[in-house]
Amino acid sequence: MAPKPQAETPLADAIVLFGATGDLSRRMLLPSLYFLDADGLLPVGFKILATARAPHSRQDFVGQVREILDARPEAVDDGVWARFAERLDYVACDATSAEGAALLKPHLAGHARPMFFLAISPSLYGRVCAALAASGLANDASRIVLEKPIGRDLETSRQVNEAVGAVFDEKRIFRIDHYLGKETVQNLIALRFANTLFEPLWNNLTIDHVQITVAETEGVGERWPYYDEYGALRDMLQNHMLQLLCFVAMEPPADMDPNSVRNEKVKVLRSLRRFTRADAQAASVRGQYARGVVGGKEAAGYETERGQPTGTETFVALRADIDNWRWAGVPFYLRTGKRLPERRTQIVIQFKPVPHSIFGNAAKDDLVANRLVIDLQPDEDIALTLMNKSPGISQGGIRLQSMPLSLSLLRAYEGPGARRRIAYERLLLDVVHGNSTLFVRRDEVEEAWRWVDGVADAWSEAGMAPKPYAAGSWGPAGAFALIERSERAWLD
Repeated sequence: MAPKPQAETPLADAIVLFGATGDLSRRMLLPSLYFLDADGLLPVGFKILATARAPHSRQDFVGQVREILDARPEAVDDGVWARFAERLDYVACDATSAEGAALLKPHLAGHARPMFFLAISPSLYGRVCAALAASGLANDASRIVLEKPIGRDLETSRQVNEAVGAVFDEKRIFRIDHYLGKETVQNLIALRFANTLFEPLWNNLTIDHVQITVAETEGVGERWPYYDEYGALRDMLQNHMLQLLCFVAMEPPADMDPNSVRNEKVKVLRSLRRFTRADAQAASVRGQYARGVVGGKEAAGYETERGQPTGTETFVALRADIDNWRWAGVPFYLRTGKRLPERRTQIVIQFKPVPHSIFGNAAKDDLVANRLVIDLQPDEDIALTLMNKSPGISQGGIRLQSMPLSLSLLRAYEGPGARRRIAYERLLLDVVHGNSTLFVRRDEVEEAWRWVDGVADAWSEAGMAPKPYAAGSWGPAGAFALIERSERAWLD
């Protein structure tokens, strides 16, 4: 479901893409901008000004963008490309200095409402913002987009937010989490709040537990200097996973106004039960991948990739509890890790079983509780498992079988061969329109860090070191014990 656009907000008339030669820009941002142009969604005259330190000419950069698009499975339309190429420009500069940022100014002549996308290290956010202010590029109509992570803990997050906030007021800051641009996450909002069927059941009376899994098959590799500082807890759980948890658990907002939605998400984060030292052992698991086999190929352990021993976790599983009336007693099981057997991002809403079976012994083992499974990647889908009569006749009464019912709008309406949108397309378009519904507000970021800091502190107090697990497995054995001790199981 697309958020309601704010028609009264002037459209951005340019994007300045910092870190334009980096991996994020090449894989996601530049293709997203091309597809928005192909769909006629970029404003007339909208300019794409790319910048990085690499000394490319405009012509060289435009050629690189064409190569990026040609490498994708979708065919490039020559007419769209001609229009898109006209929008592209490139400036080589060090944007952390006022002198470097000033080099951008002539290229934005006639563009009064630029949006700045910082696809660079978060450690540079404050310096770039200060340079934009000193060069006169940051004005009351400009917007800025920040990639995660916003800090490493609550204190550093506040420092980053204050540095950016000294130049841009909160309504012009768009903290991006690309998971929120996925069609299925937005469909979850529609599923809950546009149907009378689900919302009355969305509580501790009918839901047994919730699982959120973000599994990756790749290792850390050359990213270890960054990853060793953050680990799985800060890299994935603090942002992506807690955002998904909020969309599952939040109360119905009054409307789709950005603050209405984000107010409800903040309430969820404030209701998360704080971790203690005792919780560290009983309700969480830390792991680090060792040598193993992934996808039929041998994979080195994390410490081998890093070159020396380290206490950084590459896997986290934990139980989170939300202490409010709707969710009291419903555990939320979260797990994320590198070098797992498959790439999967999934939310599982496990309902409670029927209170009493009327079908007798013949169907006793067939009867399973309803389950809503929301897949975000590699494929997006929403499926509800229902019980149905098994076809045919049998002695001893009715036999049952479970039947998944796809609720995915993608499958229902896009048709065969339809292109799956990049999540950044939705989010970039929202920044153009000034709609911050699917972006993260400062108090959200800080509440999430406050809770995650509590988990990290509990680990430290308990002296919990990561447990090794073989690459290609589903993590340490403790991850299974975490959920099985309550007679539940991960959906694998």
